Amino acid sequence: MERIESTQNKQVKEWRKLLTRKGRKKQNRYLVEGLHLVEEAIKSDTEIDVLVIREDKVMDYAYLYEKSEIDAVEVTEEITSMLSDAVTEQGILAVVKSQESPEDIRGNKPVLILDEVQDPGNLGTLIRTADAAGFEGVIIGKGSVDLFNPKALRSAQGSHFHLTIIHDDIETWIGMFKDRGIPVYGTALDERAVSFRSIEPQDRFALIVGNEGNGVNPKILEQTSENLYIPIKGQAESLNVAIAASILMFSLYQ
Repeated sequence: MERIESTQNKQVKEWRKLLTRKGRKKQNRYLVEGLHLVEEAIKSDTEIDVLVIREDKVMDYAYLYEKSEIDAVEVTEEITSMLSDAVTEQGILAVVKSQESPEDIRGNKPVLILDEVQDPGNLGTLIRTADAAGFEGVIIGKGSVDLFNPKALRSAQGSHFHLTIIHDDIETWIGMFKDRGIPVYGTALDERAVSFRSIEPQDRFALIVGNEGNGVNPKILEQTSENLYIPIKGQAESLNVAIAASILMFSLYQ
């Protein structure tokens, strides 16, 4: 196993860049951190470049690379600290290739669409819930936080390995879904909106949820089949976007 000790090592510097959206996009790679996420990456069909393991954890994590063809590199604690975004790092990371497959989103099952969701915790929770609800995929529109943001990945808890997730233009997909006879539901409180309880559960639809402060872009809401709201019985003005989406995903999917 190769060992790297210097923080000035060229490869370490390249890995460090993966903590930024610009660096991830340029290299078409991202980091997953922690044992659970690394194990989920290995179980999936995702292409893994290398496992980065802290020197005191090499034996503990040997089972991850000894029976596979995945390369592993031993590094110092200083290096894993440089690469870690977690409060308590577990001494293991994986450098993973970014893969997006728009052709895998066919609308055979529900699809979640995110419009300018900017909090990485919300984005990760939305992906995790879409996975739990049995959705086909998630489309992340422009203005949203990057899926591969470390905080988003932690919140998703590996669910991004279980369903198709792409970054793409929302309006294009609205047109494609409607052309296929698939209803597209927005979430809003405008004059067109109806209670989600008036919609019968179904097995094919697209659901759009929006920005934490402003909701879904009005231009997008004009193109939907129907806009839905969740009746609030108490005095709260609104629901967190991840909570609202969770209610709708489980309620609308047949």
